[in-house]
Amino acid sequence: MELARLPLTHRIGRRLAEGIDSTLLVLMLSLSMLGLLALFSASYDVPSRVGAQVVNLAVALVAMWLVAQVHPQTMMRFAIPSYVIGVALLVAVALFGDVVNGARRWLHVGVTRFQPSEMMKLALPLMLAWYFHKHETTLKLRNFFIAAILLVVPLALIAKQPDLGTAALVGAAGFYVIFFAGLSWRVLGTLFALGLAALPVVWGFLHGYQRRRVLTLLDPSTDPLGAGYHIIQSTIAVGSGGVWGKGWLNGTQAHLEFIPERHTDFIFAVFSEEFGLIGNIVLIVLYSLLVARGLVIAANAATVFARLLAGAISLMFFTYAFVNMGMVSGILPVVGVPLPFLSYGGTALLTLFIGAGILMSVHRYRKLVQT
Repeated sequence: MELARLPLTHRIGRRLAEGIDSTLLVLMLSLSMLGLLALFSASYDVPSRVGAQVVNLAVALVAMWLVAQVHPQTMMRFAIPSYVIGVALLVAVALFGDVVNGARRWLHVGVTRFQPSEMMKLALPLMLAWYFHKHETTLKLRNFFIAAILLVVPLALIAKQPDLGTAALVGAAGFYVIFFAGLSWRVLGTLFALGLAALPVVWGFLHGYQRRRVLTLLDPSTDPLGAGYHIIQSTIAVGSGGVWGKGWLNGTQAHLEFIPERHTDFIFAVFSEEFGLIGNIVLIVLYSLLVARGLVIAANAATVFARLLAGAISLMFFTYAFVNMGMVSGILPVVGVPLPFLSYGGTALLTLFIGAGILMSVHRYRKLVQT
């Protein structure tokens, strides 16, 4: 049947469905619905947060759809401008940024402020994917060195703010592109050894509170009411959920306000306490399927640029989830990394859905010649 003969509602539905990967969409919406359940419980004292998160989700979905309509070849044109603008904004933050709680991370623009480091989560892999695509036929070791410089510049600016959580995510996204571009295991082993050797030097550059976070990870009981409080309370919540959990809205650690930042960085503790091990397994399976779907899309991409970008974004989802769950469970230091699709907040959610839109675009245009 020709599209013009279909009812208006059907034509609109088909138009909206163009470029949308149903598997990715179902997985992300499933995670987002679980997030709204956990957020409702975590924000029992501020119920308006749930409504605000629904609005954030709607905006993120629109952004995802718009990005999914853009051809990857068009995205390549924005690689250099987005990277240059992102680095320039990070420099502006270092010079003129607003200081909040001892960190200079925000730029004040008009009536609002924003965090430029967020845009580098996508701008950096976009730039590196473009660079390796450009040099795919003449790739040599010096190209990886130049890529490393492109990675280190924004990473250093973000770490200086200081914002180790965002720096870790940006650095991981950039590293994934370099790895997928063909970095040899011998070089990786050398870099790993150099990284271990540089730890004493890096330790000297850490801020006092960052050192305390690392030391507290090894023994939270050394400062149970200070630096160790977050880890102690979150691990109690995770453990007290048992196998089946205490039930939705019945989490005592959350409702008695023992869990700090329970609606953002520590929402996994709320979820674990109320839904238990079974709920966590469901969560991990959903994340695993999401990452796997993204890697399948990357493997079938039409160009080097699309493959590297899709692979980096897929593993960015993994990094978000792994770092947050590890932080809440007490196996990683506490850093400001939200749980993807569950934590409250619009900026991270928007970044994740835009990343998903890029994956959908890569899948839609996976053939060099459309048939």
